[in-house]
Amino acid sequence: MSRVFGDPIEVFTSADGRPIRFVWRERLYTVHRILEHWVTTRDWWRDQNPEAEEPSAREFWRVEAAPGKEVGVYELRFEVATESWMLSRVWDD
Repeated sequence: MSRVFGDPIEVFTSADGRPIRFVWRERLYTVHRILEHWVTTRDWWRDQNPEAEEPSAREFWRVEAAPGKEVGVYELRFEVATESWMLSRVWDD
């Protein structure tokens, strides 16, 4: 089961842009493994408003991370246009 969030987070990345740590709700999480990475560039509402600005890319990273010993799965989203990160989803056991 997963829970959806929209919380802004601070992310520390490697030289190639991969997330290695992030701060969520004042806790530092260490990324242990990247499970998936994908990029989207199309927004559903563009079909209804073709005059809108060019779509902005969003990068998604599904990672295993932990603030301590208990590892969880988290989905991080990077908004290219604003260079901001959000925690978009957390998977529960």
